[in-house]
Amino acid sequence: MADEQQTQAAADTAGQTRNGPDPKFFDCVNEYLELTNKQSREYGEKRISLASMYAAARFNAHVYLVSVKPIHAAGERKDFLDYMSTMYRRMLNEHLDGMGQERGIDVGESELAAEYAAAGVQVGNAAVQTPASDYVAAAGAVPPAAAANE
Repeated sequence: MADEQQTQAAADTAGQTRNGPDPKFFDCVNEYLELTNKQSREYGEKRISLASMYAAARFNAHVYLVSVKPIHAAGERKDFLDYMSTMYRRMLNEHLDGMGQERGIDVGESELAAEYAAAGVQVGNAAVQTPASDYVAAAGAVPPAAAANE
């Protein structure tokens, strides 16, 4: 039972429900991307990329500190950092794979290639969608227009 609860908690954290992606997750993603697209036009994509990562790190540190028992904060810090770093790297890989394929750009070999192969998913020049493609499509995510003021 505890394993099932941990699995569901992990899925909830990743924006999924037992029946698939949580629509509210995509509402949040779309709202956030709308703001970053607007800011990118005014301040430039690179600046907003860095600001977004900084803000995400600050918010996630806050979530960690309000979620962990203070007596365990120091002892669980490394595990939290490893978990968050791994999750971000995985998301970034999935989006590079999906968006590279969508745009016809060779983004190199995915770090997730073995997982994709095991699941029967092909990346690269094949016409098969990657896991991130489903999220991008479901979210209706659109990359920001190129900013002239970078």
